[in-house]
Amino acid sequence: MMEVIESVKEMQRRAEALRLAGHTLSLVPTMGFLHEGHLELMRVAKKHSDILIISIFVNPTQFGPTEDFQQYPRDPEGDLKKAEEVGVDIVFMPTAGQMYPPGSQTKVRVEKVTQHLCGLSRPGHFEGVTTVVAKLFNITKPHIAVFGQKDYQQLTVISRMVMDLDMDIEIIGVPTVREPDGLAMSSRNSYLSPEQRRSALCLKESLELAEKMVMEGERNCAVVKQAIEALIRSRPFTRIDYVSLCHPVTLEEVDAFGEETLLALAVKVGETRLIDNTLIRRPGK
Repeated sequence: MMEVIESVKEMQRRAEALRLAGHTLSLVPTMGFLHEGHLELMRVAKKHSDILIISIFVNPTQFGPTEDFQQYPRDPEGDLKKAEEVGVDIVFMPTAGQMYPPGSQTKVRVEKVTQHLCGLSRPGHFEGVTTVVAKLFNITKPHIAVFGQKDYQQLTVISRMVMDLDMDIEIIGVPTVREPDGLAMSSRNSYLSPEQRRSALCLKESLELAEKMVMEGERNCAVVKQAIEALIRSRPFTRIDYVSLCHPVTLEEVDAFGEETLLALAVKVGETRLIDNTLIRRPGK
């Protein structure tokens, strides 16, 4: 039977007891409003462990002052039902007061890989992410943690933190799960009107356009970027945050396509900020 734990201390005690009993623990951190993308992360985590823990916590410290923290979609009852159906063992659902008690003053910051992509347009975002994920790791004590590749920079930042701080946790990335029409699954998709939803497909179409151009021999990143920006701007309701062609490890911009190049996009469709990405491989590589 699935357990729901709200207390930090109780979660730590439960996790420690399970580890001492010889269990392998996995963690899937979420902000709730679970969709098929989250459930796929949980299925992968179950394959690598015998105790699956998920966290549901809308983390206030990773939202900027003008972002959608208050409006972020929440459905705790629906989340628990979906978690139980997929076979979650423990749901950790703390309050903000549990996670950030009065007097809390410690933050975790990763330097270079946070200074690109979303780190430029969302100052302080990744410091909020790394701090809460470090806390979740200390609370749930997993052997394995699973994240989606849709948030490629987040996966990179957390992997860097785990490496740099010698955390004894295996990080697993799972390919992006998409809607039937190709839109990357996101809790924020619920904000889109039907007309905006059609325009949002320009993100996936941009990835496909870039892959086609490289397959046909284009090597100049500026040319591909210009074509993508023109495609996105041709659709109503869109406003480009960034189109980046960058090194898949450092996330630094590149001028020409290497063996592998990350194409990462952030586009506002109406007031909804969406992200997507793909790793582009040169033909023959």
